Amino acid sequence: MMQVSSDSYPLRVAIIGSGPAGFYAAAHLFKETKGAVEVDMFDRLPTPFGLVRFGVAPDHLKIKSVTKAYERTASRPELRFWGNVEFGKHVTLEDLQAHYHCVLFSSGSQSDRKMGIPGEDLLRSHAATEFVAWYNGHPDFSEHTFDLSVERAAVIGIGNVAVDVARILCRTEQELLESDIADYALEALSRSNIKEVIMLGRRGPAQAAFTNPEAKELGDLAGADFCVLPEEAALDELSLADLENGAKSVARKVELLQHTARREPSNKPKKLTIRFLVSPVELLSDENSAVAKMRMVKNELYRTETGTLRPRPTDMIEEVPIGLVFRSVGYRGIPLPGVPFNYDWGVILNEKGRIVDPESRKPLPGLYTSGWIKRGPIGVIGTNKADSVETVNCLLEDVDAGRVSTPVNPSAAAAEEMVRARQPAVFTFEDWKIIDALELERGAKAGRPRVKFTSRQEMAAALGRD
Repeated sequence: MMQVSSDSYPLRVAIIGSGPAGFYAAAHLFKETKGAVEVDMFDRLPTPFGLVRFGVAPDHLKIKSVTKAYERTASRPELRFWGNVEFGKHVTLEDLQAHYHCVLFSSGSQSDRKMGIPGEDLLRSHAATEFVAWYNGHPDFSEHTFDLSVERAAVIGIGNVAVDVARILCRTEQELLESDIADYALEALSRSNIKEVIMLGRRGPAQAAFTNPEAKELGDLAGADFCVLPEEAALDELSLADLENGAKSVARKVELLQHTARREPSNKPKKLTIRFLVSPVELLSDENSAVAKMRMVKNELYRTETGTLRPRPTDMIEEVPIGLVFRSVGYRGIPLPGVPFNYDWGVILNEKGRIVDPESRKPLPGLYTSGWIKRGPIGVIGTNKADSVETVNCLLEDVDAGRVSTPVNPSAAAAEEMVRARQPAVFTFEDWKIIDALELERGAKAGRPRVKFTSRQEMAAALGRD
């Protein structure tokens, strides 16, 4: 076999998924190979950047600025973006192995975890992921509707995504105008009748998963009082013991929450309350099979054999009127056709990013993974960088050792011919730059950061296509 990763015979890599993990992987490939690599990045959506465009809250524009680094990577002549091309539908693993030495999957965790309680599937009970995708203008969710005519909503979970959902529900119209939220969501939320949002955490303040900046931001909402019950802000003996030896950031978070509990509300139009040590056990319906009440149990903490604090239910039950529920209790990856999968963990079966055979546990030549689909939904955007570097380093070790695939047609032209034949409605990075400029122009006219196109049809029309 000819020496791969040379000017005359470049290493060809297909990356499935154009979110942070995919771009960090591509950037590290270019850095380590000095350009002797050709990368084709595939995404089932027409636009790049994955979670940054469709998962990061629309009022967190500073976080979204990370795409500037991804744009520099995408602008390299060695990288081609193939948007609106779905793995398993338009191209298969066999197709890719015919044109690339390596295939790297960075498709993220696209589905939500269920709570597993009675009434979870009632009307007005939703996954937080659906709501997040909806207000961010995701093409697959732009037609969804959410009944915002009720007065009280519950968000199950107290991670950063749960905080985002609760905060967006409490934002004023003016605050939303300063974000890049989808136009239809801006209109619906501006007409919302929701007066109170309750977030539920099954453990205590010291175990809250949201970050300190997120917590502080809740206290700065223009139109909503941020509240914590004093009795739930107090720490139990086990949490106090952990706090003494824990991170300073946790102590600051607890201090912030306890300060919030002592503060008098200022009678803003809305109220956002975080409840601790409570878990929903049942959603109760009205006559229309829609959520009307939530039954929840009070928890207490105990220490496991491994030393962690876990919640367990007491005999104290509480019932509260609730008209809308969003569950944010975790994400799961979706299996990809022909790719080994760990169904218990919801990730691709791998070791340090090398995809392994389910039977032998040996690496499969030329197959790799990075990001949430590799390790699970853990960490922030930047966490994907080290994760992707680890995977790419393993990939390059395998290239040097000759442990990658040998494609029958390692030609960029042949790969493009295959892609365009399978999906004529493909979107390139040049197409994205046009869409991006038009969205910014629309935003400038409306006095907003950006006005998004929210359907494939809109994007195609913007490019002058039928």
